[in-house]
Amino acid sequence: MSRSAHPAGPRHADVLTEGHYSAPAADLNALDEKVWSRTVTRDADGALTVGGMSVARLAEEFGTPAYFLDESDFRARCRAWADAFGPDADVFYAGKAFLSRAVVRWLKEEGLNLDVCSGGELTTALEAGMPAERIAFHGNNKTVAEIERAVGAGVGRIVLDSFQEIVRVAHIAQRHGVRQRVQIRVTVGVEAHTHEFIATAHEDQKFGIALADGQAAEAVRRALTLDGLELIGVHSHIGSQIFDMAGFEVSARRVVQLLAEIRDEHGVELPEIDLGGGLGIAYTSEDDPREPHEIAKALSDIVTRECESAKLRTPRISVEPGRAIVGPTAFTLYEVGTIKPLEGLRTYVSVDGGMSDNIRTALYDAEYSVALVSRTSDAEPMLVRVVGKHCESGDIVVKDAFLPADLAPGDLIAVPATGAYCRSMASNYNHALRPPVVAVRDGEARAIVRRETEEDLLSLDVG
Repeated sequence: MSRSAHPAGPRHADVLTEGHYSAPAADLNALDEKVWSRTVTRDADGALTVGGMSVARLAEEFGTPAYFLDESDFRARCRAWADAFGPDADVFYAGKAFLSRAVVRWLKEEGLNLDVCSGGELTTALEAGMPAERIAFHGNNKTVAEIERAVGAGVGRIVLDSFQEIVRVAHIAQRHGVRQRVQIRVTVGVEAHTHEFIATAHEDQKFGIALADGQAAEAVRRALTLDGLELIGVHSHIGSQIFDMAGFEVSARRVVQLLAEIRDEHGVELPEIDLGGGLGIAYTSEDDPREPHEIAKALSDIVTRECESAKLRTPRISVEPGRAIVGPTAFTLYEVGTIKPLEGLRTYVSVDGGMSDNIRTALYDAEYSVALVSRTSDAEPMLVRVVGKHCESGDIVVKDAFLPADLAPGDLIAVPATGAYCRSMASNYNHALRPPVVAVRDGEARAIVRRETEEDLLSLDVG
């Protein structure tokens, strides 16, 4: 089919009168630097490049769909966070966003610590050479085997999430003959302005020990009495994809109040406070994330001010950016398969991936941007919905966006800001093969997580 052979979908003027969608960019070929990694540009032929490599060449070598990760950008963001907080604070990369052995090595080389929340993440971290003392272990239901592995390896801290876990970790540590450094995760009653499923600090959810009813204070009492534990601080995490610092201010105030109560009751000033992660990134041009140095100053000022008011020594601050580091560094590359205009509504653009490589739109109603990247176009904009190839009507990658009206099967389109959670939450739904993660840097590309094969699927099917 030629690029003009299919009937066009609704144009810009058609949809503006409905009042539902914002106008497309004046130039659909322009790249909004907020949503793309730092080395992304267009070459002389109009094709997208990353790390000095054209997407056409990358697609030919690695296929589609595929995640392409800008290694230089990833490393630069690690350094920015480390520099912003300085030597008197700790930055833990949240491995749940995306983790591989290559990523662990980059973190180690750039001076960041690592937060893991499962036995698999812990194994990846240790196998890739991350020093155990630079690892924090999270999770609301760590198994005995996972705790045994963590304590035996000598992880720097375990974040305790329940009363059962306090006793469990203490007994295992005593059996290993060590005092395990721990923090207690508290829920502070702050509900971040985010999706219900990723707001984590209000009381009605599975994480942490509630502050409001005195449970957190009781957890501290128990932890301080157990020989196998060294309580180093408290931990709070209020949600994800957060832009407003007001929630952190309320959270810090309540956590510092708990530290003051601990001092008054036990004569102990705990030396550390972990404010979690959850800082947002730009998925669309409407998102306006803060820079690491702004976040560091804001959090430091909040904690210092609250501690001065409570007459406490200012504790060492920890933060846990994951999405904020890896999210903007990658995009997903797709090939357009079918194009289906619905008169008066929108045009459905089907790609060779979908909810198996990006579940976030279906799960969280997440917003994404999209661009034609194999060429430029002077055609009018048309309203599209980018969908996958799975047998679900909810298999949506980008709900509503504008692409050129001459879009055709075989074109390459890319969805930016997919470095966080997309590969981590990928599935084999419909027996789809999970895409590779390809690191690109200085004109070279290599798969750091290879594409799955049909042999991989069959190797697990022992029936």
